[in-house]
Amino acid sequence: MTTTRFAPSPTGHIHVGNLRAALFNFLIAKKAGGTFILRFDDTDTERSKQEYMDGIQRDLEWLGISWDRIEQQSKRLDRYEEAKEQLRADGKLYEVFETPTELDLKRKKQLNMGKPPVYDRAGLALSDADKEKLRAEGREGYWRFKLDQNRIEWKDGILGDISIDAASVSDPVLIRTDGTVLYTFASSVDDSDMGVTDIVRGSDHVTNTATQIQIIEALGGKVPNFAHHSLLTGPQGEELSKRLGSLAIKDLREAGVAPEALVSMMSRLGSSQPVELLSLDEIADSFDLSHFGASPTKFDAEDLWPLTRHQNQSLPFDAVKDRIKALGVPDDQAERFWRVASQNITRLDDLGQWWDIFSNGAEPDIAEEDRDFIAEAMTLLPPPPYTDATWGEWTAAVKEATGRKGKGLFMPLRKAVTGQAHGPDMSDVMPLIQVVKARG
Repeated sequence: MTTTRFAPSPTGHIHVGNLRAALFNFLIAKKAGGTFILRFDDTDTERSKQEYMDGIQRDLEWLGISWDRIEQQSKRLDRYEEAKEQLRADGKLYEVFETPTELDLKRKKQLNMGKPPVYDRAGLALSDADKEKLRAEGREGYWRFKLDQNRIEWKDGILGDISIDAASVSDPVLIRTDGTVLYTFASSVDDSDMGVTDIVRGSDHVTNTATQIQIIEALGGKVPNFAHHSLLTGPQGEELSKRLGSLAIKDLREAGVAPEALVSMMSRLGSSQPVELLSLDEIADSFDLSHFGASPTKFDAEDLWPLTRHQNQSLPFDAVKDRIKALGVPDDQAERFWRVASQNITRLDDLGQWWDIFSNGAEPDIAEEDRDFIAEAMTLLPPPPYTDATWGEWTAAVKEATGRKGKGLFMPLRKAVTGQAHGPDMSDVMPLIQVVKARG
């Protein structure tokens, strides 16, 4: 059974970078008919908040990403303690006492000697008496995992064959001085216990993966299939990480981006397949990690708007009728309003602007040289209600009275009635017009 997971830390809102991991893991499980776990990495009790957990679930639901079960690491602390004792008993976990300052000095000394800044395993040489003496001095111990210093190899689902010399990596800290378990440890225990078979995450986790493979093996678990997707950059290749806060899923939703647009883009960005508007079922059917490359992937939020426009303009009336009713559009005009306005929106919120024009009248846009022309034309426009024939009858009457024709006739009249230089066919618009402010 294929089992995947998305393990966000509920210390903030998820952003487009997080979304790729969530989406890829979801699609793998969906395609295989497997299990997708939403697992909150909430062991940081000070920064983890329920409001962020709720927000992450809301964002995923909005995108159409569903999960089979929810797990919280904060509810598994007893299990992590068991795993800690198992690793200690097996000689795979050892206590150390260096302060950050001491570690920094060691790293600088190693670099000055031309050596890699890898932890020197001084903690392994400490006797029980040494440890008691350090504690008596006010030192607090924390715990490192003892790596087997051989090569760690795996076939990555995106990057291909990976080989990392464990001797070039510091033994990872798994448990802090206050007993807090760190991501590397909790995640390894969870992945092992929960039978996770496939993990996709960012390429910045490659070194983590190397150490987690050994931790999972030490716990007696089966190592999942790992794949590391490329990191996002800005449209010019600039670093995106500092801007991710402004690209939160919550903010994109509130800006009016269609969820289908965001999912379609993120499922194809960085792959050999073209970005096109697809349903989640269609995306899952064609999803294949082999289509993705290792090179940094350019992302421009502006590219979401053409997809959003296409998605929204293709919606059937039934999908928007409640929104249209909420605007105050009468039931007998609702379908006409959608037909007329739909092809002139990008965001669904744009419908409100069109209904305001139709129901309350637009601020007329009249060029100085057209003022007399519009004043005369308005004397020929009867009061509403209007019909499908009104525009043709009115423009014919204005043409006969003023001699104007073509663009010089139609554009000033459109701008006087709607305040817009472009928009729906005026023959369709006029039956929806309830007020024309240019009439005076």
